[in-house]
Amino acid sequence: MPGALVATADTGRIEAPVTIKAYLMCAFSAFGGIFFGYDSGYISGVMGMNYFIEHFEPLDASLAGDKDKFVLAAWKKSLITSILSAGTFFGAIIAGDVADFIGRRTTVIIGCLIFIVGVVLQTASTALALLVVGRLIAGFGVGFVSAIIILYMSEVAPKKVRGAIVSGYQFCITIGILLASCVDYGTQNRNDTGSYRIPIAIQMLWAIILAIGLFLLPESPRYFVKRGKIDKATTSLAKLRGEPEGSEYIQQELAEIIANHEYELKVIPQGSYISSWLNCFSGSLWNPSSNIRRTILGTSLQMMQQWTGVNFVFYFGTTFFQDLGTISNPFLIGLITTLVNVLSTPISFWMIERVGRRPLLIWGALGMVVCQFIVAIIGVSPSKHDPSAVRAEIAFICIYISFFASTWGPGAWVVIGEIFPLPIRSRGVGLSTASNWLWNCIIAVITPYMVGKDQGNLGTNVFWIWGSLCAICFVYAYLLIPETKGLSLEQVDRMMEETTPRTSSKWKPTTTYAAEMGLTKEGTLAPEIVEDVIRKGSVV
Repeated sequence: MPGALVATADTGRIEAPVTIKAYLMCAFSAFGGIFFGYDSGYISGVMGMNYFIEHFEPLDASLAGDKDKFVLAAWKKSLITSILSAGTFFGAIIAGDVADFIGRRTTVIIGCLIFIVGVVLQTASTALALLVVGRLIAGFGVGFVSAIIILYMSEVAPKKVRGAIVSGYQFCITIGILLASCVDYGTQNRNDTGSYRIPIAIQMLWAIILAIGLFLLPESPRYFVKRGKIDKATTSLAKLRGEPEGSEYIQQELAEIIANHEYELKVIPQGSYISSWLNCFSGSLWNPSSNIRRTILGTSLQMMQQWTGVNFVFYFGTTFFQDLGTISNPFLIGLITTLVNVLSTPISFWMIERVGRRPLLIWGALGMVVCQFIVAIIGVSPSKHDPSAVRAEIAFICIYISFFASTWGPGAWVVIGEIFPLPIRSRGVGLSTASNWLWNCIIAVITPYMVGKDQGNLGTNVFWIWGSLCAICFVYAYLLIPETKGLSLEQVDRMMEETTPRTSSKWKPTTTYAAEMGLTKEGTLAPEIVEDVIRKGSVV
């Protein structure tokens, strides 16, 4: 049983100061984005490799000069690409439950191990069946990691830089995609199984690094509070903030987390396993702070991120540029678009904390609309095959990617990690991530049929579709995205109860949960609150 926790009514004292070492500990978890990005990025180049096409289609190598005939069938492209997302969808949903029972950090490590099994099967494959099975299993692992690493980072990061640290996850995704493009570029001309096995096998390295690193990091203190393990929460928080366990700062931050959790438990009664899932969908659709509204916000935001169409470029960019027939080196163009993605993402580190989440998503969507419609217009102009027109298309595709990478890419991940209360946070983030992968899967399934020469053959007309969807994203962000910058996760809860998305940027905290739930005359959190959290946590 822990001793009395010093608490505070001062909203500026609810988070301990953080050392550089502690910042680096929080930031390391963003490394999980590398193998997520790499796994998403390598497949486009592999499906365009002559050796891979020759053996997985299979086709006679003598047809390699005929780009209309020497290609993977649209259904194979669709299956190979989308099956990973299918596995990830289910992995993300399951991960929320696992993270509540065994912890955020342990769940991610298990996800790394599952991913490695999938990669081994893909590396060993010489036919479509084993490759697909391997990507499905790897997808489960990616689902675990992509959902829970966001949850972990949001729960351990200091509020002043939480957006920047979670944006680092998206930055690592872009680095992973870039590394995949570089490896694809280096192995594309090999005339043996190394052409595709090397890009596939390298993924294991990223999973091993993440698993070992997280093994050495502390668990989320909010997980321990949820399970009623206050002593462990104290130890974990002290390590993350670089302060001694007895520090007044540590006690005040922990007291606020405990008081908020007790408040949420009164609002969201805990019951059976089924009822705990149903809590994600409780409340009124007309109440902006209700659980169902938060769940819809998280899942629809991730859907909108996929609607921007960016994964069309990274999944099918190489084969799309090949099919256009106007670009001499599609692999190089794919590498350039990936490099733009990497270089643009760090802009969000500053902007997301300075400008805020809401403006970033609104203006980012508008920028993407303009770029995509320009590409579509050039694509239907009489001079569309002119070299200058092709260069203009490539330029605006790169600008569009830059807008995405600095706004919607990181912004969507940041927001879903902040909007859910602790009792449903793991499941809410899991459902939101599953939504991302569901739409990722849908887009991966339908895109080859939209742009394949033997199917829809839309060519650059596909950008009319992506541009229109980005216009919907613009309206969505204006109407529904709240501003959460500079607030603790507990303050975000209160902000969503007291404001609407369009007025959220003006909201300022006026009190703490500790003061509201009960302070003793000695300035400590009421002991019955701590006891109640311990009791309820012990039966989770």
